[in-house]
Amino acid sequence: MNETVKDYVCHMQVSSTSFATEYAGGHYAFCSAQCKERFLANPHLYIGFPGRKAPAQQGKKAIKRRRLLLSTPPLDAAQAEQVKHALLEMMGIHEVRIEGDKIEIQYDLIQATAEQIAEKLALIGATLGKGWIDRLKLAFINNLEEIEVSSLEVEKKKKCCH
Repeated sequence: MNETVKDYVCHMQVSSTSFATEYAGGHYAFCSAQCKERFLANPHLYIGFPGRKAPAQQGKKAIKRRRLLLSTPPLDAAQAEQVKHALLEMMGIHEVRIEGDKIEIQYDLIQATAEQIAEKLALIGATLGKGWIDRLKLAFINNLEEIEVSSLEVEKKKKCCH
């Protein structure tokens, strides 16, 4: 019998064999590759340490708003709707606004990364027509995002020598 367990990133109930991994002696399963990648990048953001809850366990969010600028010509209405719909299908994406040459994405950094969004845009770009993804200039700054994620992680208690 296949048991269900909680996905520590999105909190869905999933099969214990779904995108399964072992970490620090524990077994974890996820609803998607996106959740597994998020967990493995910063596990203590989701599971904390003994006696210390993780930010995700406390219900904390890290809402980011990023802007992407498109070179001309901008997306037409059908392309804009396709991009918006595809991004909103991703876990952690709260809002997508497309106006002229600007795409604004609001997302929860605990659930989605700039890299995952960029990968999704590349997949979308492949369906929008020749050269679309090449015209996209990402305003994401991965380095700053990683610094922010690291600051959210629960730190191990330091042993005192007193």
